[in-house]
Amino acid sequence: MSRKDELKDVIASAKKMIAAPSCYSGLKDKALAWIESVDTPAEKENAKSLIEEIKADITGIEGLVAFAHSDHAVEIFGKEGAKNFAAHADELKKSGAEYCDCQACAAGLEILEHEALILK
Repeated sequence: MSRKDELKDVIASAKKMIAAPSCYSGLKDKALAWIESVDTPAEKENAKSLIEEIKADITGIEGLVAFAHSDHAVEIFGKEGAKNFAAHADELKKSGAEYCDCQACAAGLEILEHEALILK
């Protein structure tokens, strides 16, 4: 079995993360570099870089709540959108969530679940 076969689910999660509107360009670049390097000598180094970046970028629930209640959220989503976003963030926190549930963070968490396999 090739590494690409072994990592197909993780690669699919990385592609979901890349496609997420909330995924910033630096993380997209690292994810693409890792995907392209699977089965090459650069794979392990790119995997380490991707894992580090995901860990740095995933938004914890406290950060999400703070952002959702900020003026910056109003600038991005408008007053009503920010109100709805804040309510969602508050509900996530109340439910015991530890992290943001946006597409990028959710996919990043999926990738981290396979960290040992990725770094193998």
